[in-house]
Amino acid sequence: MMKSPNKIKSYYYSLFMISLMLCLGARSQLTTDFYSQTCPSLLSTVRKQVQSAIKTEMRMAASLLRLHFHDCFVNGCDASVLLDGDNSTEKFALANVNSARGFEVIDAIKSAVESSCSGVVSCADILAIAARDSVVLSGGPTWRVLLGRRDGLVSNGTLANAALPSPFEALDAIIQKFVDVGLNITDVVSLSGGHTIGLAKCATFDNRLFNFSGTGAPDSTMEATMLADLQSFCPVNGDSNRFTALDRNSTDLFDNHYFKNLLNGKGLLGSDQILYSSDLAVSTTKSLVESYSSNSILFFNDFVNSMIKMGNISPLTGTDGEIRKNCRDVNS
Repeated sequence: MMKSPNKIKSYYYSLFMISLMLCLGARSQLTTDFYSQTCPSLLSTVRKQVQSAIKTEMRMAASLLRLHFHDCFVNGCDASVLLDGDNSTEKFALANVNSARGFEVIDAIKSAVESSCSGVVSCADILAIAARDSVVLSGGPTWRVLLGRRDGLVSNGTLANAALPSPFEALDAIIQKFVDVGLNITDVVSLSGGHTIGLAKCATFDNRLFNFSGTGAPDSTMEATMLADLQSFCPVNGDSNRFTALDRNSTDLFDNHYFKNLLNGKGLLGSDQILYSSDLAVSTTKSLVESYSSNSILFFNDFVNSMIKMGNISPLTGTDGEIRKNCRDVNS
């Protein structure tokens, strides 16, 4: 017997509310004061270690921020990117091998935390706090990090290859990868703004310099002076492992200068410049780039919101996962 339209609506409404409650329930398990009783010195301990690492090498701020990003996009924020292993792990994925770095800094933070709060704090939470501190110590905004994640048991390099955005991808593909983990177009643009700090290898952008997409000519969206500089810095058959600043003329300061560069054709990676210059950008990302370029407060606010959302991608909580003793290995 067919149900009435009202009963059908009621049924689907009930399903929606159940799903919503489950989602809110999972999210509510992460709290800003999760370790207030069990490890009250946690935040100051992490800050001290991150401060020391950045003082030694300013670039480390960007590296720690990137580690958190690359962790959360693969099986959620579970510190799986930190696990050692064979070439099937995330460390050997194309976006990470000979590229992801800062593992020894996370080791140092974990060791310092274990000294005062043994077996309490997850590596996933350490990554989230270290990312926040890296932004703050580079001049960027602060936020209260939601905590209570537990560490995953598996590192999946195949999934990392499929899930992590690439500097060579088209905008629609990048947007889809964000959507796949519950993020949206605002998150694409604001989190790309993390490239306001850090460096990139020639190998990640030299496809734009000489024979872009098989045209025999450079990428026409790159500003002429910058193009000439980079052609000299990354010549054909040169050292593809040389580094240059992602945010030209504002390398180490977390600000909105990255977006100003995009307006002037000075985005380094193809995945940066397409946020402003591609055909799809006109209806998706271009207006946000323009807004952030002229309004740093808006960029900071959206970046904070996006970082909190990203940190909420499929966290392991409760009795799922474990609290790793060593961030590089699952507990024996």
